[in-house]
Amino acid sequence: MTTADTRERGRAAFERRAWAEAYARLTDADAEASLEPEDLERLATAAYLTGRDAESADGWARAHQAFLSRGDVEGAVRCALWLAFGLLNAGEQARAGGWFARARRLLDDGRRDCVERGYLLLAEALQHIGGGDAGQACTAFGEAAGIGDRFGDADLVTLARQGQGRALIRMGAVGEGVRLLDEAMVAVEAGEVSPTVAGDVYCSVISGCLEVFDLRRAQEWTAALTRWCDAQPDLVPYSGECLVRRAEIMLLHGAWADAAEAARRACERSPRAAGAACYQQAELHRLRGAFDEAEEGYRQASRRGRKPQPGLALLRLAQGQVEAAAAAIRRALDEAGERRTRSRLLPAYVEVLLAADDVAAARSGADELAEIAAALDAPYLRAVSAHATGAVLLAEGDARAALPALREAWAAWQALDAPYEAARVRALIGLACRHLGDADTAALELDAAAWAFRELGAAPDLARVEGLIRRATPAVPGGLTPRELEVLRLVAAGKTNRAVAAALFISEKTVARHVSNIFGKLGLSTRAAATAYAYRHGLV
Repeated sequence: MTTADTRERGRAAFERRAWAEAYARLTDADAEASLEPEDLERLATAAYLTGRDAESADGWARAHQAFLSRGDVEGAVRCALWLAFGLLNAGEQARAGGWFARARRLLDDGRRDCVERGYLLLAEALQHIGGGDAGQACTAFGEAAGIGDRFGDADLVTLARQGQGRALIRMGAVGEGVRLLDEAMVAVEAGEVSPTVAGDVYCSVISGCLEVFDLRRAQEWTAALTRWCDAQPDLVPYSGECLVRRAEIMLLHGAWADAAEAARRACERSPRAAGAACYQQAELHRLRGAFDEAEEGYRQASRRGRKPQPGLALLRLAQGQVEAAAAAIRRALDEAGERRTRSRLLPAYVEVLLAADDVAAARSGADELAEIAAALDAPYLRAVSAHATGAVLLAEGDARAALPALREAWAAWQALDAPYEAARVRALIGLACRHLGDADTAALELDAAAWAFRELGAAPDLARVEGLIRRATPAVPGGLTPRELEVLRLVAAGKTNRAVAAALFISEKTVARHVSNIFGKLGLSTRAAATAYAYRHGLV
C-alpha cells in the first residue's frame, strides 16, 4: 500500500468517525512522508478523540507550523487556538496561555477580521468566567456568536451560545440561559458541528442543567450523549463524562447495580472523569453499608481532584462518628461561598447537625436551603428543601407542622422517581405519625420505608427502620422530642449522664439540658420519678 493509499484510508476513516482507525492510518502515512497541514489537523483531532492528549498537542503544534510555512496565518491561528483549548482542558494553564498569546499576536491583537477572532473571544470569555465575572463573559460570548453568524461558522456559534447560556445562568437569568443551552443542542443534534465541538457542548450543557438542578433536562441530554458516544465506540474524552452522569442519574432512580457499572467503566475509560466516578462508587458503597470500600472510594476521589464531601461526612455519621461528621460538614460549608455549591452540602449539613443534636444550626441550614430552592425553583431542590424542613420540625417537637412538609417532600421525590429519598421521607412521616398518636399509619409508613430499603439493598437504612419498628411505642405524653425520648430510656436504664452522652455521641452538657427539659415537660423532679414514668408508660 502506498503512502497516498494509507493517507486516503485515514481520511475516509476520519469522515466515517472511526477515530482509532483514522489515527492509526494517518500516523502510518505521516511516518512515511510528512502530512499536509489539513491532514495534521485530522490527526490531532483523532488523537484527542481517542484519548491521546500529548499526541494531539503535538499534531496541532505541527499543523500550526505547517500553516505558517505556507503563509496561511488564519489556519495557523486556528491550530494554535485548538491546541490552547486542549491544554486548558488538561489543566495546563501556562502552556495554554502562551498559545493564546501567540494566536492574539498573529491576529494583530485581535484586530484582523476573521472567524478565528471569534474563537479568541471564546478564550477571553472563559478567562472572565474563571475570574468570576459572568457579565463580561456573557458579553464576550455574544460577540463571538455574532462573528460566527457573520462567517457562517456553526462550531463557533454553537460554542458561543452554550457559553452565553452558562454565563446567564450564573448571572441568575436561569430561564434565558437554559433556552440558549437548548438552542445550542439543536445544532449538535442536527449534526451541524464538528465531533469535538459536539462532545464539548454535550458535556457543558449537561453540567449547566445540573448546576440549576434541572434533572429532567440533564437526563434527556445524558441519554442523547449516550447514544452519540455509542455510535462512536472509539471516543474517550466524552464517554467517561457520559458514564459519570449516567451513574448519578441511575443512583437517584434506584438502579444501583447499573450505576455501579457505569461508574466502574468511567474510571477505566477516562482519567479526566476518574475523580467523579470514584466519588459515585463511594456513594454506592456507603448506601449499601460497605463502609471500608466507601472510605477507599472517597480517598481515591480526593486523590483525583474531586472533593469527598458531603459523602465522607455522611459516611462518618453512618459509622457513628457524629462529632467527626459534624466537624467535616461544618468546615465544608464554611468554605463554600457560591450558593449552588452550598445547596449540595446543606442537606447533609442538616442531617448531620440533627444527629449531633444541634437543632438550631440545622434549622439555619434548612432555612438557607429553602431560600435557595425558592430562588432557583427546581423540583429537585424543592424536594430536598421540604425534606430538610420536615426533619427539623420533627426534631423541634412539632410533628403536626412537620407532616405537611414531609408529605410535600415525598410527593416530590415520587415525581422525580427517587425511591431511596422517598423511603427516607416515609420513615420520617412514620415517626411524625407516631408522635401524634397515629400508631397504625406510623406502622404502615415505616413498613413501606423498610420494604423500599430492602429492595434497594440500603442495609444501614433498613437496619435503622427495622429498629424503629421493633421499638414501636404509643405517643409520648408531654411532647418529648425523639432525642429526649432516647435520653429518657437510657436514664430509666440506670445510665449516668456521662454514659448517656457516650451512648448518643453527644456532650454531657447536652444530656443535662435534655434531662432538665424532660423533667419540665413531664412535671418530674428526680431521675427515679423519670424512671417510674418511663416504665409506667411502656417506654422501656
